[in-house]
Amino acid sequence: MSPHAYTEDQLVEQPAIGLFATLGWQTVSAMEETFGPDGTLGRETKGEVVLVKRLRAAIAKLNPMLPPEAVSTAVDELTHDRSAMSLEAANREVYRLLKEGIPVSVPDREHGGQTTERLRVVDWAHPENNDFLLVSQFSVTGALYTCRPDLVGFVNGLPWVVIELKKPGVPARAAFDENLTHYKQQIPALFWSNALLIASNG
Repeated sequence: MSPHAYTEDQLVEQPAIGLFATLGWQTVSAMEETFGPDGTLGRETKGEVVLVKRLRAAIAKLNPMLPPEAVSTAVDELTHDRSAMSLEAANREVYRLLKEGIPVSVPDREHGGQTTERLRVVDWAHPENNDFLLVSQFSVTGALYTCRPDLVGFVNGLPWVVIELKKPGVPARAAFDENLTHYKQQIPALFWSNALLIASNG
């Protein structure tokens, strides 16, 4: 057996990617990511943690009766800079938007003027209507460093799951202490909509 068969990638990361694929997630590697609208993930820069193109498409699909302006308002609300807030407060705020929907002002066709509607970001009742994407080697440039979590799971373009992997024999706790804690400090925006942190050694 070749030496690379015993690497962290072969022993832990590839099986994890395969597991997500069997659960219906689309999977892609960002190791050689290209940027721009037609790039690998549609990101303009490594500083972006939300896949805006996928987010916009998902919101439009879940809210077919709402105008494009309402979709743009929702995207802006989900992606605006929350770095002045604590990580916990930012996460709570985004969670509330995901759970309850985003209030948007739309034309009132019956009575004239404007009315407020709640725009859905996630279809909680029918999960299959959402967009699930697992990205391996997702690079994000933070305040001082560029970080590259092993796996990031996106739901409707929002990073919900961050997974850090170690090869068997290395304590899973090391993945949390050495990597995930560092990422929280360097790229807090990755955790504003985050629901799960996973550290594993297979």
